[in-house]
Amino acid sequence: MLAISLFPLNTVLFPDGHLPLQVFEVRYLDLIKRCIAQDEPFGVVPLLEGSEVQVPEQEQVLSSVGTMARIIDWSAPMPGLLRVSCVGTTRFQVRNAERLRHGLWVADVDPLDGDRAVPVPEEQRNVADALGSLIRSLEKKQISTANMHLAPPYRLDDAGWVANRWCELLRLDLRDKQRLLLQDNPVLRLELIQDLLSENGLLTSQ
Repeated sequence: MLAISLFPLNTVLFPDGHLPLQVFEVRYLDLIKRCIAQDEPFGVVPLLEGSEVQVPEQEQVLSSVGTMARIIDWSAPMPGLLRVSCVGTTRFQVRNAERLRHGLWVADVDPLDGDRAVPVPEEQRNVADALGSLIRSLEKKQISTANMHLAPPYRLDDAGWVANRWCELLRLDLRDKQRLLLQDNPVLRLELIQDLLSENGLLTSQ
């Protein structure tokens, strides 16, 4: 069990995912400055109800699962504003969470095992090919990796990596993304993504 600080967001960060943040609230400025100074990660959890920005007397409902985030780059363009780039590392299950007086959430969490390294099965090869085509299209348009929310190395032969990137890219309900994050089998997660892509006409036939 670990005691960590949480950063609730209206999104789901998956392992190896890239997350840009603009931080301006005092509670999070203090957190991020401490993480930078001490080279510590923090926990990103989906915000199921409530606003990311603190609103007096507004309730926040947090997901029971999240992902640790490690800061890989940061800048301070003006006083009271930090821009940080983070990468997701390990998943965790929230055991209990508490909102402190100044609004920062802290929690005791249990780390979850990472994905096994499993090659993309031939039956799901079109899912990886579609992601590769999307990456090449974005690169051709000279869209930065920060705006793509994707960054090399592109592990298009790894079932978990491919599934996770689609989980981040697709417009899914946060609770659906939460269920995908909790799915321990990377191939099954990839199969679920294949079904979603097929339903939306985003895959070529095998």
